[in-house]
Amino acid sequence: MNTCHFKRGALPVCLSFLSALCITNVQAADAAKKEPWQLAQETEVWEPVPPVIQASANAAPSDAIVLFDGKNLNQWQAAEGGGAAGWKIADGAVTVTPKKGDIKTKESFCDVQLHIEWKTPTNFIGDDGKPQESQGRSNSGVFFQERYEIQVLDSYNNKTYPNGQVGSVYKQSIPLVNAARAPGEWQTYDIVFTAPKFDSAQKLTAPGYVTVLHNGVLVQNHFEIQGATEWIGKPVYKAHGCAPLRLQDHGNLVSFRNIWVRKL
Repeated sequence: MNTCHFKRGALPVCLSFLSALCITNVQAADAAKKEPWQLAQETEVWEPVPPVIQASANAAPSDAIVLFDGKNLNQWQAAEGGGAAGWKIADGAVTVTPKKGDIKTKESFCDVQLHIEWKTPTNFIGDDGKPQESQGRSNSGVFFQERYEIQVLDSYNNKTYPNGQVGSVYKQSIPLVNAARAPGEWQTYDIVFTAPKFDSAQKLTAPGYVTVLHNGVLVQNHFEIQGATEWIGKPVYKAHGCAPLRLQDHGNLVSFRNIWVRKL
C-alpha cells in the first residue's frame, strides 16, 4: 500500500507522485485493452521513405557516379598540373603508367561509398632480375580526399610491415586479416569513408572514419583515422574541405577497373 507521510511543504510532492502513479495505471490499463498488432503499430515509423534505387548484380547502383567503366578517363586528371590523366587503358582496365604520376578525380567528395577493383601483375621481377618484395611488390594506393590512403599491394606470400600491407590504412592501422588473392587475379575494395570535420577556426571537430572490405572480407572496421597518412612521421590533421579521390603511381603496373562512388 502506498502512503504519504506529510511534512511541511511536502503535499505538492505527494500529489505529484499520486498523479504519476495514476497515469501509469491508466496507461497499463489501456495497453491491456489493445491487440498485439495495435501495440506493434506504436513503434512503427513510416517517414521518411528511403528512395528507390536499382542495385543489379555486377553493375553500379543507379545512384552511383561511375568514375571508370573501362572506356575512358574523362572523370580523371593528372594529380599534378591538372592535365589529362596519362595512364593506359586496355581490355576494360586502366593501368598505372610509371612516371606519369598519380591521377585524381575531377570532382571532389566528402562522405562516400567507393567500389574499386584492382589487379597486380604476375611478373614482379625488378630491373635487377630479382623478384620484387615487401613494399616494392606491385605497390599503389587509393587516397580519399588526396590524404588518407588505403594501401594497394601484392601481399600474397609477400612479407612486409603489417601496417603497410594490403588493406591497411597506411602506417596507421593493420588490417584484421590478409585477404589477398594471387597476382593476376582481380580483387575488390568496398570502402565506406566518413570525412573529418573542421570548424570555422580550422580546428578538428570530428575525425574521419573508414570501413574496408577486401574481397568481401572486413579488414578495417570503422577505424578512426589519425590524420593524413604519411611515409615518414606521425599523422596530423590539417583543415580541408571536400577533395578528389586519388590513385597512386608508385612505379608498379597495377591495374584498376569498375570504379564507382556513392555520395553519402
